[in-house]
Amino acid sequence: MDEKDSDEEDLERFVLGNKASFREQLFRDDFFSDASALAKGTSQDLVADGATGQEEIDDSALFFIDTARDPTADKKALAILQKAAEEDDANIPAWEDSDDERLTVSLANATRLRKLRTTEAEDLVSGTEYARRLRQQYQRLYPLPAWAREANTDAKRRRRSSASGIDSSADEDDDGDAENSNNNNNNNNNNNTELDSTALPLESFLRDAKSFNGAPRKRRKLRPETLDIQRTRDIPDTHKAAVGSLAFHPKHPILLSSCVSSVMYLHHVDPAAHPTPNPALTSVQVGSTDLRRAAFLGPEGDEIVFAGRRRYFHSWNISSGLLKKVTQIQGHQREQRTMERFRLSPCGRYMALVSSDKKGGGMVNVVNVRTMQWIAQARANGRGGISDLAWWRSGDGLAILGKDGQVTEWSLVTKRTAGVWRDEGSIGGTVMALGGHNGPAGIGGTVEIKTLPTPTRTFEQLTTPISVVTFAPDGQLLAFGSLHKKDALRLVHLPSCTVYRNWPTEQTPLGRISAVAFSAQSDVLAVGNDVGKIRMWEIRS
Repeated sequence: MDEKDSDEEDLERFVLGNKASFREQLFRDDFFSDASALAKGTSQDLVADGATGQEEIDDSALFFIDTARDPTADKKALAILQKAAEEDDANIPAWEDSDDERLTVSLANATRLRKLRTTEAEDLVSGTEYARRLRQQYQRLYPLPAWAREANTDAKRRRRSSASGIDSSADEDDDGDAENSNNNNNNNNNNNTELDSTALPLESFLRDAKSFNGAPRKRRKLRPETLDIQRTRDIPDTHKAAVGSLAFHPKHPILLSSCVSSVMYLHHVDPAAHPTPNPALTSVQVGSTDLRRAAFLGPEGDEIVFAGRRRYFHSWNISSGLLKKVTQIQGHQREQRTMERFRLSPCGRYMALVSSDKKGGGMVNVVNVRTMQWIAQARANGRGGISDLAWWRSGDGLAILGKDGQVTEWSLVTKRTAGVWRDEGSIGGTVMALGGHNGPAGIGGTVEIKTLPTPTRTFEQLTTPISVVTFAPDGQLLAFGSLHKKDALRLVHLPSCTVYRNWPTEQTPLGRISAVAFSAQSDVLAVGNDVGKIRMWEIRS
């Protein structure tokens, strides 16, 4: 290595100083200069001068309090931070418009916006505040359903438990049945059909359904000729097509409705509910199936059977959420081309399916609902095929109506025809229903069947074909209507066989009636029309 010349040594000395004073030059104005002075034995001088080198440091940096550390403090702090982060993430909107702050909205000038004001004198608000109040008003009118709140709460609890290390096995045990039923339901949906629902299953409602029933109402006796009937709150949801079927739950205040637009609704019948009267419990949409009929199964109503113009039908257990799709009936030798025309027996054991329409009559297949096995086949002779059918009250037989007006009584016990009859003056048949009180449970050999019986009373108030007919469960009322003419509906007092004169009136908003149903207590009348609306009336006396 070449030795440094005099010029290079002078430059190094000028920049860095000499080697002995390099460290002092480097920490000349720093706190460590005092430390190096102490290291050199100059501490006596510093103390004598009263300088420690720490005059510029804050007192809080020189002292601290030593306390016992909580071992769970880190976990608690982490849980609090995660909870705050979740709440912040939930409240942060996905997108913000910078123009909202520059926008000004008048709440006093527009009549529809005055309800958004907090005080009567308030007028102008920013666009952001206007959007917040609209969202708040919407949540007042359409609150989050209970099942959604519970789902969100459970999900947040599981996230917090897993994040903080808390054992959540107790919660899993409590919700095990619901999770298993949901898993079963999802498996059935994936394997069988496309089903979209906002509440599967209805465990939360059915668990508290007894609180809705209240004390049993005393049966009242209706008067003939005039009826005390008042319109109540309508069903808030509107179908996209004509209401195909209506049915009340046999025990709980639930109304089932369906239409050919593949949508089925369950509503809690409560006109006084706030903020939405008669709120929806769930809505189900079945892909690629035009729902022609839906009904509760048996006296318990724990299942719903629904079908369309397809080669299959569905059974939905509303307690567990289990969905079954039946595409083939065991033991049936002939193909069932469509499942839409079915009737469930009052006992909940059997289902009757119209299998074919022929010029020489038609056939009805009887199926065991629990096992989905074919039991027997009833045949009705006549012209034009089968129009409708109805089960006997005991569930041991069928009354089958032909399009030519002939009625075939068929016994499930003997698996034979018990009799054939036709009303005097009948020229055809469209619909049929069995109901009322004091009638025979079964027909068979207990009742003599006349081939041409005389009707007790004939009603000729409507001039178009009857498309809807149903009895009230208490046997006091009969409703019949026609889809072919607007406001064509009449109520009959069965004990006296008289049509009520005071209802409906010319101002009664009925429309073209497509479905009618009475509640289990016979005190509510639901009427569905061709535009998808369901209107409700309360029957008082």
